[in-house]
Amino acid sequence: MERIAFKMFLRPGNAAEYKRRHDSIWPELAALLKRAGASNYSIFLDAQTHVLFAYLERPAAHGMDALPADPVMRRWWGHMADLMETGPDGAPRVAALDPMFHLP
Repeated sequence: MERIAFKMFLRPGNAAEYKRRHDSIWPELAALLKRAGASNYSIFLDAQTHVLFAYLERPAAHGMDALPADPVMRRWWGHMADLMETGPDGAPRVAALDPMFHLP
């Protein structure tokens, strides 16, 4: 299993709405992520900086590279765009994080 961590950037004042939308995540989005190989997926908020920290695990033979082209994912990005910093393609602005330590 590959462990992936990254950060995203929430616009100030949107934490409660971000959590509300994720608490009622679309079943088709959850199924899409699982089919692509994502598991043990968590997102945390640093309320002082508005930085979201995300962690997930995926197998080496995952299908996550195809997610940006999926209509469900694109719809979700549109649904979340008012809360987060996004790129020109509508995807959340993401910064990969390098692994530095792991205690199995």
